[in-house]
Amino acid sequence: MKTLIKQLFLILVSGSLLVACSKSEDTSTQKKLDPLEIMITPEIQKQIKTDTVSYQDISDTLLIPGRLETQNRRLAKIGSPITGRVSNLYVSLGDVVKKGQLLARINSIELTQTQLNLIKSIQLIGLKTKAVERAKLLFEADVISKAEMLRVENELDAVKADYRASRDQLMVLGMSEKAVEKIETSGQINSFGDVISRFDGIIISRSINEGQIVNPQDDLFHVADLSKLWAIANIPEQQSSFIQKDEVVEIEIPALDNKKLNAKIIFEDSIVDPQTRTVMVRAELDNTNLLLKPDMLTSMHISSKKISKMAIPISSVVRENDRNHVFVQNKPQTFRLRDVELGNKDGKLVTVLSGLSQGETIVTEGAFHLNSERKKKELE
Repeated sequence: MKTLIKQLFLILVSGSLLVACSKSEDTSTQKKLDPLEIMITPEIQKQIKTDTVSYQDISDTLLIPGRLETQNRRLAKIGSPITGRVSNLYVSLGDVVKKGQLLARINSIELTQTQLNLIKSIQLIGLKTKAVERAKLLFEADVISKAEMLRVENELDAVKADYRASRDQLMVLGMSEKAVEKIETSGQINSFGDVISRFDGIIISRSINEGQIVNPQDDLFHVADLSKLWAIANIPEQQSSFIQKDEVVEIEIPALDNKKLNAKIIFEDSIVDPQTRTVMVRAELDNTNLLLKPDMLTSMHISSKKISKMAIPISSVVRENDRNHVFVQNKPQTFRLRDVELGNKDGKLVTVLSGLSQGETIVTEGAFHLNSERKKKELE
């Protein structure tokens, strides 16, 4: 009986030892199969580069909100030089127009009256010229006095002054030299005034309809050349020293899927806005393809002065589950994927906010390839 009990005891002890060994082996296996860890083989070693984490001189990037604007010298506010009623309208909002192109036609009583004054002046000049010639003959014949002759000459000078005034007024009212000469030779009145474009551009505003009464102070059309635009930003005065005229900055356009464009600063205001405590700057953007629109919102990327910060190459960063990671060496020939928090970029470098310490060895090139190898091992 004692022998049987002893045998049973030995069997139980042996079983316990086997279970313990099995658990130990499982634990060891789990430890070896860390999904975030990968051992570097000689083949992989050829495809990666490593370096130690260190502090480097790097500049912060300021994101200054702004907007796009039409350039002043490329924008024309076009009105009617005369008071009258719109008889014809030839363009619509968004139309592309050329310099000198007819935009609208105005029927004007003012224009008619001024042309009539011009024609009357021309006729009176003819009459008064003959009167002066006759007065000179009479004066030479001692029929009239010199004072009478001078009076007739003065009347001619007054009529000529009226002629010049009427002619100048017609030019002010928008008539061309050729059109005025035609009236002088034909004696026919043209009561229609033309509204024309001052340069090549696009109709970006129209506040006129057929039959409408317009005055010279009214803005009827805005014609803009949009081939170049301004990116406007108001920089806080504390950061205004970071940017200077002719410096190239990066402009981000949220409306165009955060498209980034390079632009040169062409103007920096010489004063600080006392209300906002900002300095206004303008950067010029090429817009030949007309993708950019005035009043689009922008972000201007401005680099500050360089300061010493912990930074790593952008090429060392691996995106995994919408988080930033790097491969950090934890044993000889073994690297582990570690979650890190990153800051702003400066060229090929990015600052490290947390997750790494100075002196740690990381993979700086080939991190993407190494992560692919890690995922393959994880699936095996």
